[in-house]
Amino acid sequence: MTTIEAPAIQRSKPLSKWTLYSRRFFRNIPATVALGIFALLVLFAVVGPVFQKWNHVELDFLALSDGPSADHWFGTTNSGNDVFAMTIEGLRRSLMIALIVSTGTTVISALLGGIAAYFGGWSERVILWVIHFMMAVPGFLIVALVTNGSGGNWFVLAIMLVVIGWMTLARTVWTLSLSIRESEYIQAARYMGVGSFRIVLRHMLPNMASLLIINFTLGVVAAVNSETSLSFLGFGVRVPDVSLGTLIAMGSSVVTSAPWIFLFPGAILTLLTVSMAFVADGLRDALDPNSAAGGRA
Repeated sequence: MTTIEAPAIQRSKPLSKWTLYSRRFFRNIPATVALGIFALLVLFAVVGPVFQKWNHVELDFLALSDGPSADHWFGTTNSGNDVFAMTIEGLRRSLMIALIVSTGTTVISALLGGIAAYFGGWSERVILWVIHFMMAVPGFLIVALVTNGSGGNWFVLAIMLVVIGWMTLARTVWTLSLSIRESEYIQAARYMGVGSFRIVLRHMLPNMASLLIINFTLGVVAAVNSETSLSFLGFGVRVPDVSLGTLIAMGSSVVTSAPWIFLFPGAILTLLTVSMAFVADGLRDALDPNSAAGGRA
């Protein structure tokens, strides 16, 4: 009597969490398109200078306030500056400021919020007092005064935006950390003799990685908007340095006679902020296990 062997059940290898997150993210069509747009903008800022015929500070006295042409793809300003070169430089400067500000605020918020919740006591009271005090201070006015005194130095502007921008996220991290510190794995790590700072860095903060990643992405949008607003009002980046804010401020005064000076930087700024907002929305759905928008793996 012959026996028929049952076919072996092939076990599929479990998905890693990053594979799961990426599948959920790229299933979100608007977020995927937005990520592609952001990547193109970064590529434009990095590779764009290769195609420049003019430097952003060079003057073409034969093309004053000329529209887009073969020599000046985005036209020229009233002084003869090439708008294409200025837009590339402005985008690069705005991205540098945004990345510094978003990274700085996220790191400071995570560390101070986690430390305040885990250690408690006087350190918690001091950190919370600083948070509440800084939230009551008119940050926009302080940034305007300091950057105005620095002559529009973009690095000083970035540091000041970090100084006034970390408090809200730090309070959120502190609130979440209060419940995490009572978890069993935190108690087990403490009983095993793991150092306090190591527990905060290796066990508490990684459990808030989704919150920090999403806030980092949204922080880029907020930093670009803050820099643009300050530069537009004359308290941010100043010539000869340029940013998207200074270009929009420059173009707003001649928007009827030379609209290209305003339209091209304005379009770049809109694409940058909108794309990052959609990317943040896609990351939220991908990283949140309870989100129905992310679909199934």
